[in-house]
Amino acid sequence: MVSVDAQPPPKPSKFRRTNTNDIMARDYPAIKWVVPGYISEGFLVLAGRQKLGKTWLAIDMALAVATGGVAVGSIDCEQGNVLYIDMENGPRRIQSRIKALYPDHRNLPDLAKLEWVTEAPQLGAGLIEELEGWRTSVPNPRFVIIDVLQRIKPAGSMARNAYENDYSAWAPLQEWATRQGIAVLGLHHTKKGGADDPLEALSGSNGLSACADTTLVLDSGQNGKTLYVRGRDVEEKETALLFAGGAWSIIGEAAEVRRSDERAQIIAALQDHGEPMTPAEIVAATGKPRVSIQRLLGKMAKAGEVHKVGKGRYWVEPLPPGNSGHTGNSKTFDPDIATEFDDEGVTGADDTGNSDTLAGKPGGGIFSRNLGPRPVRQIGETSHRHKCAHCMKRGETVELKHGFAETHVHQHCIDAWIVDYDERNKSDEG
Repeated sequence: MVSVDAQPPPKPSKFRRTNTNDIMARDYPAIKWVVPGYISEGFLVLAGRQKLGKTWLAIDMALAVATGGVAVGSIDCEQGNVLYIDMENGPRRIQSRIKALYPDHRNLPDLAKLEWVTEAPQLGAGLIEELEGWRTSVPNPRFVIIDVLQRIKPAGSMARNAYENDYSAWAPLQEWATRQGIAVLGLHHTKKGGADDPLEALSGSNGLSACADTTLVLDSGQNGKTLYVRGRDVEEKETALLFAGGAWSIIGEAAEVRRSDERAQIIAALQDHGEPMTPAEIVAATGKPRVSIQRLLGKMAKAGEVHKVGKGRYWVEPLPPGNSGHTGNSKTFDPDIATEFDDEGVTGADDTGNSDTLAGKPGGGIFSRNLGPRPVRQIGETSHRHKCAHCMKRGETVELKHGFAETHVHQHCIDAWIVDYDERNKSDEG
Protein backbone atom coordinates (compact mmCIF):
# COMPACT_ATOMS: atom_id res chain seq x y z
CA MET A 1 0.00 0.00 0.00
CA VAL A 2 1.26 3.46 -0.86
CA SER A 3 0.56 6.41 1.38
CA VAL A 4 -1.24 9.26 -0.34
CA ASP A 5 -0.21 11.60 2.49
CA ALA A 6 3.51 10.98 2.17
CA GLN A 7 5.38 14.12 3.09
CA PRO A 8 8.18 15.41 0.84
CA PRO A 9 11.65 14.93 2.30
CA PRO A 10 12.86 17.93 4.34
CA LYS A 11 15.20 20.37 2.67
CA PRO A 12 18.84 19.79 3.60
CA SER A 13 20.08 22.17 6.27
CA LYS A 14 23.26 24.16 5.92
CA PHE A 15 26.58 22.67 6.92
CA ARG A 16 27.48 22.95 10.59
CA ARG A 17 31.21 22.40 10.54
CA THR A 18 33.14 21.31 13.63
CA ASN A 19 36.90 21.38 14.00
CA THR A 20 38.50 18.03 14.90
CA ASN A 21 40.31 19.62 17.85
CA ASP A 22 36.96 20.73 19.26
CA ILE A 23 35.60 17.21 18.93
CA MET A 24 38.66 15.73 20.66
CA ALA A 25 38.51 18.28 23.48
CA ARG A 26 34.89 17.55 24.36
CA ASP A 27 33.86 15.07 27.06
CA TYR A 28 31.18 12.76 25.73
CA PRO A 29 29.04 10.65 28.08
CA ALA A 30 29.75 6.94 28.16
CA ILE A 31 27.49 4.56 26.26
CA LYS A 32 24.39 3.85 28.34
CA TRP A 33 24.01 0.08 28.59
CA VAL A 34 20.62 -1.42 29.39
CA VAL A 35 21.71 -5.08 29.13
CA PRO A 36 25.53 -4.76 29.19
CA GLY A 37 27.21 -6.19 26.12
CA TYR A 38 23.95 -6.63 24.21
CA ILE A 39 21.43 -3.79 24.56
CA SER A 40 22.57 -0.16 24.58
CA GLU A 41 20.84 3.16 23.96
CA GLY A 42 19.61 3.65 20.42
CA PHE A 43 17.48 1.68 17.99
CA LEU A 44 18.01 -2.09 18.04
CA VAL A 45 16.45 -5.00 16.16
CA LEU A 46 16.00 -8.53 17.52
CA ALA A 47 15.24 -10.85 14.61
CA GLY A 48 14.56 -14.56 14.43
CA ARG A 49 12.31 -17.22 13.00
CA GLN A 50 8.73 -17.52 14.21
CA LYS A 51 8.14 -19.45 17.45
CA LEU A 52 11.84 -19.42 18.32
CA GLY A 53 11.38 -17.52 21.59
CA LYS A 54 12.05 -13.88 20.67
CA THR A 55 9.22 -12.65 22.87
CA TRP A 56 10.41 -14.77 25.80
CA LEU A 57 13.89 -13.28 25.40
CA ALA A 58 12.52 -9.74 25.22
CA ILE A 59 10.37 -10.32 28.33
CA ASP A 60 13.40 -11.72 30.14
CA MET A 61 15.32 -8.51 29.45
CA ALA A 62 12.34 -6.30 30.26
CA LEU A 63 11.85 -7.95 33.66
CA ALA A 64 15.56 -7.72 34.44
CA VAL A 65 15.65 -3.97 33.77
CA ALA A 66 12.35 -3.24 35.51
CA THR A 67 13.48 -5.03 38.67
CA GLY A 68 17.20 -4.28 38.54
CA GLY A 69 17.72 -8.02 38.23
CA VAL A 70 19.64 -10.42 36.01
CA ALA A 71 19.07 -10.86 32.26
CA VAL A 72 19.62 -14.16 30.38
CA GLY A 73 20.73 -15.82 33.58
CA SER A 74 23.93 -13.91 34.27
CA ILE A 75 23.90 -10.19 33.27
CA ASP A 76 23.22 -7.64 36.00
CA CYS A 77 21.01 -4.77 34.85
CA GLU A 78 20.51 -1.30 36.27
CA GLN A 79 16.91 -0.71 37.26
CA GLY A 80 14.75 1.65 35.23
CA ASN A 81 11.34 2.13 33.66
CA VAL A 82 10.39 -0.17 30.80
CA LEU A 83 7.60 0.13 28.22
CA TYR A 84 6.63 -3.07 26.37
CA ILE A 85 4.47 -2.43 23.28
CA ASP A 86 3.01 -5.89 22.61
CA MET A 87 0.54 -5.94 19.75
CA GLU A 88 0.51 -9.71 19.25
CA ASN A 89 -0.35 -10.94 22.76
CA GLY A 90 -3.18 -9.82 25.01
CA PRO A 91 -3.06 -9.33 28.81
CA ARG A 92 -3.99 -12.96 29.49
CA ARG A 93 -1.00 -14.35 27.59
CA ILE A 94 1.29 -11.72 29.13
CA GLN A 95 0.16 -12.81 32.58
CA SER A 96 0.65 -16.51 31.81
CA ARG A 97 4.18 -15.92 30.59
CA ILE A 98 5.20 -13.96 33.66
CA LYS A 99 3.64 -16.68 35.85
CA ALA A 100 5.72 -19.25 33.98
CA LEU A 101 8.87 -17.29 34.84
CA TYR A 102 7.79 -16.85 38.47
CA PRO A 103 5.92 -20.10 39.26
CA ASP A 104 5.96 -19.32 42.98
CA HIS A 105 3.86 -16.16 43.37
CA ARG A 106 5.58 -15.51 46.70
CA ASN A 107 8.79 -14.75 44.76
CA LEU A 108 7.12 -12.33 42.37
CA PRO A 109 9.04 -9.03 42.57
CA ASP A 110 7.57 -5.56 42.30
CA LEU A 111 6.93 -5.09 38.56
CA ALA A 112 5.50 -1.57 38.73
CA LYS A 113 8.31 -0.21 36.54
CA LEU A 114 7.27 -2.47 33.65
CA GLU A 115 4.26 -1.13 31.72
CA TRP A 116 2.45 -2.71 28.79
CA VAL A 117 0.69 -1.33 25.71
CA THR A 118 -1.32 -3.62 23.45
CA GLU A 119 -2.37 -1.02 20.87
CA ALA A 120 -0.20 1.70 19.34
CA PRO A 121 -0.26 4.06 16.35
CA GLN A 122 2.14 3.66 13.46
CA LEU A 123 5.26 5.71 12.92
CA GLY A 124 4.26 8.99 11.37
CA ALA A 125 0.80 8.71 12.91
CA GLY A 126 1.55 9.53 16.54
CA LEU A 127 3.92 6.81 17.80
CA ILE A 128 6.85 9.13 18.54
CA GLU A 129 4.52 11.50 20.38
CA GLU A 130 3.22 8.62 22.52
CA LEU A 131 6.76 7.48 23.30
CA GLU A 132 7.68 11.01 24.29
CA GLY A 133 4.65 11.16 26.57
CA TRP A 134 5.75 7.97 28.32
CA ARG A 135 9.33 9.22 28.63
CA THR A 136 8.33 12.43 30.37
CA SER A 137 5.89 10.65 32.70
CA VAL A 138 8.30 8.20 34.35
CA PRO A 139 11.32 8.97 36.55
CA ASN A 140 13.93 6.79 34.81
CA PRO A 141 13.02 5.80 31.22
CA ARG A 142 15.53 3.22 29.97
CA PHE A 143 13.97 0.59 27.73
CA VAL A 144 11.21 0.32 25.09
CA ILE A 145 10.32 -2.96 23.39
CA ILE A 146 8.14 -3.11 20.27
CA ASP A 147 6.66 -6.52 19.45
CA VAL A 148 6.59 -6.56 16.43
CA LEU A 149 8.02 -3.82 14.22
CA GLN A 150 5.80 -4.67 11.28
CA ARG A 151 2.76 -3.46 13.25
CA ILE A 152 4.08 0.13 13.47
CA LYS A 153 5.64 0.35 10.00
CA PRO A 154 4.10 3.12 7.88
CA ALA A 155 3.16 2.67 4.25
CA GLY A 156 5.87 3.32 1.70
CA SER A 157 6.09 5.56 -1.31
CA MET A 158 6.11 4.46 -4.95
CA ALA A 159 8.77 7.08 -5.58
CA ARG A 160 11.28 5.12 -3.48
CA ASN A 161 12.70 1.64 -3.68
CA ALA A 162 12.32 -0.89 -0.83
CA TYR A 163 15.61 0.09 0.83
CA GLU A 164 14.75 3.79 0.79
CA ASN A 165 11.25 3.14 2.14
CA ASP A 166 12.55 0.97 5.00
CA TYR A 167 15.34 3.34 5.97
CA SER A 168 13.12 6.41 5.93
CA ALA A 169 10.43 4.56 7.89
CA TRP A 170 12.71 3.63 10.80
CA ALA A 171 14.90 6.75 10.85
CA PRO A 172 12.54 8.79 13.10
CA LEU A 173 12.51 6.01 15.68
CA GLN A 174 16.30 5.77 15.60
CA GLU A 175 16.64 9.53 15.93
CA TRP A 176 14.28 9.66 18.94
CA ALA A 177 16.02 6.78 20.72
CA THR A 178 19.46 8.29 20.17
CA ARG A 179 18.42 11.79 21.15
CA GLN A 180 16.76 10.63 24.38
CA GLY A 181 19.39 8.02 25.29
CA ILE A 182 16.81 5.23 25.48
CA ALA A 183 17.14 1.69 24.14
CA VAL A 184 14.34 0.87 21.69
CA LEU A 185 14.30 -2.83 20.78
CA GLY A 186 12.08 -3.91 17.90
CA LEU A 187 11.25 -7.56 17.26
CA HIS A 188 11.35 -8.71 13.65
CA HIS A 189 11.32 -11.89 11.57
CA THR A 190 14.05 -13.48 9.48
CA LYS A 191 13.73 -14.86 5.99
CA LYS A 192 13.17 -18.53 5.30
CA GLY A 193 16.41 -20.24 4.38
CA GLY A 194 18.64 -17.79 6.23
CA ALA A 195 21.70 -16.15 4.68
CA ASP A 196 25.49 -16.29 4.80
CA ASP A 197 25.61 -12.99 6.68
CA PRO A 198 23.24 -12.91 9.70
CA LEU A 199 22.20 -9.32 8.91
CA GLU A 200 21.18 -10.41 5.40
CA ALA A 201 18.72 -12.83 7.00
CA LEU A 202 16.35 -10.08 8.17
CA SER A 203 13.01 -10.07 6.38
CA GLY A 204 12.61 -7.20 3.92
CA SER A 205 15.32 -4.96 2.52
CA ASN A 206 18.63 -4.06 4.14
CA GLY A 207 17.20 -0.66 5.06
CA LEU A 208 16.16 -1.87 8.52
CA SER A 209 19.55 -3.28 9.54
CA ALA A 210 21.29 -0.24 8.02
CA CYS A 211 19.19 2.13 10.11
CA ALA A 212 19.45 0.13 13.35
CA ASP A 213 22.31 0.92 15.71
CA THR A 214 22.53 -2.75 16.70
CA THR A 215 21.11 -5.92 15.20
CA LEU A 216 20.64 -9.14 17.16
CA VAL A 217 19.80 -12.38 15.35
CA LEU A 218 18.40 -15.32 17.29
CA ASP A 219 18.95 -18.64 15.55
CA SER A 220 18.68 -22.37 16.17
CA GLY A 221 20.63 -25.04 14.32
CA GLN A 222 22.74 -28.14 14.73
CA ASN A 223 24.92 -26.29 17.24
CA GLY A 224 21.96 -25.27 19.39
CA LYS A 225 20.49 -21.82 19.94
CA THR A 226 22.67 -18.77 19.37
CA LEU A 227 22.37 -15.00 19.59
CA TYR A 228 24.48 -13.05 17.10
CA VAL A 229 25.12 -9.36 17.81
CA ARG A 230 26.59 -6.67 15.57
CA GLY A 231 26.32 -2.92 15.97
CA ARG A 232 27.91 0.49 16.03
CA ASP A 233 28.67 0.49 19.74
CA VAL A 234 28.69 -3.21 20.61
CA GLU A 235 31.45 -5.74 20.04
CA GLU A 236 30.50 -8.33 17.45
CA LYS A 237 29.82 -11.64 19.15
CA GLU A 238 27.89 -14.88 18.93
CA THR A 239 26.61 -16.34 22.17
CA ALA A 240 25.31 -19.83 22.83
CA LEU A 241 22.00 -19.82 24.72
CA LEU A 242 19.83 -22.33 26.54
CA PHE A 243 16.03 -22.04 26.45
CA ALA A 244 14.07 -24.03 29.02
CA GLY A 245 10.74 -23.40 30.70
CA GLY A 246 10.41 -20.00 29.07
CA ALA A 247 13.71 -18.82 30.52
CA TRP A 248 16.80 -17.95 28.50
CA SER A 249 20.32 -18.33 29.88
CA ILE A 250 23.79 -17.82 28.48
CA ILE A 251 25.96 -20.91 28.11
CA GLY A 252 29.03 -19.11 26.80
CA GLU A 253 30.74 -17.94 23.65
CA ALA A 254 29.28 -19.97 20.79
CA ALA A 255 32.69 -20.92 19.40
CA GLU A 256 33.83 -22.19 22.80
CA VAL A 257 30.64 -24.20 23.27
CA ARG A 258 31.07 -25.75 19.84
CA ARG A 259 34.62 -26.72 20.79
CA SER A 260 33.27 -28.27 24.00
CA ASP A 261 30.81 -30.31 21.94
CA GLU A 262 33.67 -31.42 19.68
CA ARG A 263 35.63 -32.52 22.76
CA ALA A 264 32.70 -34.67 23.83
CA GLN A 265 32.59 -36.19 20.32
CA ILE A 266 36.31 -37.03 20.53
CA ILE A 267 35.88 -38.77 23.88
CA ALA A 268 32.83 -40.65 22.58
CA ALA A 269 34.79 -41.78 19.50
CA LEU A 270 37.63 -43.12 21.68
CA GLN A 271 35.24 -44.93 24.00
CA ASP A 272 33.30 -46.45 21.12
CA HIS A 273 36.55 -47.59 19.49
CA GLY A 274 37.71 -49.23 22.71
CA GLU A 275 41.43 -48.61 22.18
CA PRO A 276 43.85 -45.73 21.50
CA MET A 277 43.38 -43.89 18.19
CA THR A 278 45.53 -41.72 15.97
CA PRO A 279 44.36 -38.20 15.05
CA ALA A 280 43.57 -39.48 11.54
CA GLU A 281 41.32 -42.20 12.96
CA ILE A 282 39.56 -39.66 15.19
CA VAL A 283 39.04 -37.38 12.17
CA ALA A 284 37.45 -40.28 10.28
CA ALA A 285 35.24 -41.19 13.24
CA THR A 286 34.00 -37.67 13.99
CA GLY A 287 33.98 -36.12 10.54
CA LYS A 288 35.67 -33.00 11.91
CA PRO A 289 38.52 -31.11 10.17
CA ARG A 290 41.96 -32.52 10.88
CA VAL A 291 43.35 -29.15 11.97
CA SER A 292 40.58 -28.74 14.55
CA ILE A 293 41.06 -32.27 15.87
CA GLN A 294 44.82 -31.86 16.22
CA ARG A 295 44.47 -28.54 18.04
CA LEU A 296 41.76 -29.88 20.33
CA LEU A 297 43.70 -33.03 21.18
CA GLY A 298 46.59 -30.90 22.43
CA LYS A 299 44.27 -28.79 24.58
CA MET A 300 42.42 -31.86 25.86
CA ALA A 301 45.72 -33.47 26.82
CA LYS A 302 46.60 -30.33 28.74
CA ALA A 303 43.28 -30.51 30.59
CA GLY A 304 43.69 -34.21 31.37
CA GLU A 305 40.67 -35.15 29.25
CA VAL A 306 42.71 -37.46 27.01
CA HIS A 307 46.20 -38.90 27.27
CA LYS A 308 48.87 -39.53 24.64
CA VAL A 309 49.96 -43.15 24.70
CA GLY A 310 52.28 -45.03 22.39
CA LYS A 311 53.24 -43.51 19.06
CA GLY A 312 50.84 -40.74 18.11
CA ARG A 313 47.82 -42.35 19.74
CA TYR A 314 45.35 -40.93 22.24
CA TRP A 315 43.28 -42.60 24.90
CA VAL A 316 40.90 -41.56 27.69
CA GLU A 317 43.19 -43.05 30.39
CA PRO A 318 46.90 -42.48 31.10
CA LEU A 319 47.56 -46.09 30.03
CA PRO A 320 46.06 -48.05 27.13
CA PRO A 321 43.69 -50.95 27.86
CA GLY A 322 45.46 -54.02 29.23
CA ASN A 323 48.72 -52.17 29.95
CA SER A 324 49.60 -52.01 33.62
CA GLY A 325 52.89 -50.18 33.56
CA HIS A 326 54.15 -49.13 30.14
CA THR A 327 52.88 -47.92 26.77
CA GLY A 328 54.70 -49.65 23.97
CA ASN A 329 58.06 -47.91 23.57
CA SER A 330 57.28 -45.52 26.44
CA LYS A 331 58.86 -45.86 29.86
CA THR A 332 56.98 -46.00 33.13
CA PHE A 333 55.63 -42.72 34.47
CA ASP A 334 58.01 -40.96 36.86
CA PRO A 335 56.09 -39.40 39.82
CA ASP A 336 58.82 -36.78 40.34
CA ILE A 337 58.24 -35.30 36.90
CA ALA A 338 55.56 -32.70 36.20
CA THR A 339 53.68 -32.30 32.94
CA GLU A 340 54.45 -29.45 30.58
CA PHE A 341 52.23 -28.40 27.70
CA ASP A 342 52.07 -25.62 25.18
CA ASP A 343 48.98 -24.18 23.50
CA GLU A 344 49.07 -26.51 20.54
CA GLY A 345 49.75 -29.76 22.32
CA VAL A 346 52.30 -31.66 24.32
CA THR A 347 55.81 -30.23 24.60
CA GLY A 348 58.47 -32.58 23.37
CA ALA A 349 56.26 -34.78 21.23
CA ASP A 350 57.15 -34.56 17.56
CA ASP A 351 54.67 -34.42 14.71
CA THR A 352 54.61 -38.21 14.50
CA GLY A 353 53.60 -38.45 18.13
CA ASN A 354 56.81 -40.30 19.08
CA SER A 355 57.16 -40.11 22.87
CA ASP A 356 59.78 -42.80 23.50
CA THR A 357 61.35 -41.07 26.49
CA LEU A 358 58.61 -39.97 28.83
CA ALA A 359 60.96 -39.61 31.79
CA GLY A 360 64.33 -40.06 30.24
CA LYS A 361 65.67 -36.62 29.34
CA PRO A 362 64.78 -32.97 29.93
CA GLY A 363 62.64 -31.50 27.19
CA GLY A 364 62.03 -34.85 25.54
CA GLY A 365 58.80 -36.82 25.37
CA ILE A 366 55.56 -35.85 27.05
CA PHE A 367 57.00 -35.04 30.45
CA SER A 368 59.73 -32.63 31.48
CA ARG A 369 61.75 -32.62 34.72
CA ASN A 370 61.77 -30.31 37.69
CA LEU A 371 58.70 -28.20 37.02
CA GLY A 372 57.74 -28.02 40.68
CA PRO A 373 55.41 -30.04 42.92
CA ARG A 374 52.14 -31.38 41.64
CA PRO A 375 49.14 -29.20 42.51
CA VAL A 376 46.71 -30.87 44.86
CA ARG A 377 43.06 -29.80 44.74
CA GLN A 378 43.56 -26.18 43.73
CA ILE A 379 40.23 -24.54 42.84
CA GLY A 380 40.20 -21.49 40.56
CA GLU A 381 37.62 -19.26 38.90
CA THR A 382 34.09 -20.29 38.00
CA SER A 383 32.97 -20.61 34.39
CA HIS A 384 29.78 -21.11 32.40
CA ARG A 385 31.60 -22.10 29.19
CA HIS A 386 32.92 -25.57 30.05
CA LYS A 387 31.39 -28.98 30.43
CA CYS A 388 32.17 -30.88 33.61
CA ALA A 389 35.06 -33.31 33.03
CA HIS A 390 33.35 -35.81 35.34
CA CYS A 391 29.70 -35.92 34.25
CA MET A 392 30.16 -34.13 30.87
CA LYS A 393 27.18 -31.86 31.61
CA ARG A 394 27.07 -28.07 31.30
CA GLY A 395 26.46 -25.63 34.09
CA GLU A 396 28.59 -23.57 36.44
CA THR A 397 32.00 -25.23 36.76
CA VAL A 398 35.20 -24.35 38.58
CA GLU A 399 38.75 -24.59 37.36
CA LEU A 400 40.44 -27.51 39.15
CA LYS A 401 44.14 -28.37 39.31
CA HIS A 402 44.96 -31.73 40.79
CA GLY A 403 47.90 -34.00 40.13
CA PHE A 404 49.06 -33.27 36.62
CA ALA A 405 45.61 -32.33 35.34
CA GLU A 406 43.98 -28.94 34.88
CA THR A 407 40.30 -29.17 34.07
CA HIS A 408 36.80 -27.87 34.86
CA VAL A 409 34.24 -29.68 37.02
CA HIS A 410 31.04 -28.93 38.87
CA GLN A 411 31.50 -28.15 42.55
CA HIS A 412 29.57 -31.27 43.53
CA CYS A 413 31.67 -33.43 41.17
CA ILE A 414 35.08 -32.41 42.52
CA ASP A 415 35.47 -35.27 45.03
CA ALA A 416 34.27 -37.93 42.59
CA TRP A 417 36.56 -36.65 39.82
CA ILE A 418 39.59 -36.62 42.16
CA VAL A 419 38.85 -40.17 43.36
CA ASP A 420 38.56 -41.31 39.74
CA TYR A 421 41.73 -39.46 38.73
CA ASP A 422 43.77 -40.85 41.65
CA GLU A 423 42.49 -44.35 40.97
CA ARG A 424 43.51 -44.12 37.31
CA ASN A 425 47.00 -42.99 38.20
CA LYS A 426 47.57 -45.30 41.18
CA SER A 427 49.43 -47.91 39.14
CA ASP A 428 51.69 -45.21 37.66
CA GLU A 429 52.58 -43.72 41.02
CA GLY A 430 53.05 -46.98 42.92
